[in-house]
Amino acid sequence: MVGGFARRRPPRELARDPETWPDGIIGDEAAAVIQDIARALAAALQEQGRSLRQAATGSGVNRQAIADLLAGQCWPDVATVARLEHFLAVPLYPANGGMPRTHGKRPFRPQASPARETTK
Repeated sequence: MVGGFARRRPPRELARDPETWPDGIIGDEAAAVIQDIARALAAALQEQGRSLRQAATGSGVNRQAIADLLAGQCWPDVATVARLEHFLAVPLYPANGGMPRTHGKRPFRPQASPARETTK
């Protein structure tokens, strides 16, 4: 299984109370990102007055896959999220990747590698 054992359970089941999905407390970082995506997707569909069928037809994503994402029953792939974002013209993936910044105030910038000298 892609993602190993961490994705054996759907994101919804990783919430303290699965019945509160997508608004409940969730400790798993990856599942929290899916929770953010589900909330953003639900809000976009509601704001635009779109049905699951319309979203599926317009995005090319299976209607059941959209329903499962909203319900926290699946781990969507990047293509699914990208297609939905494109169709709805809204970002669904959280801007910070759903992760707290743990490396300080400045973004990480890798150091340039010293040039290698070659001898002939």
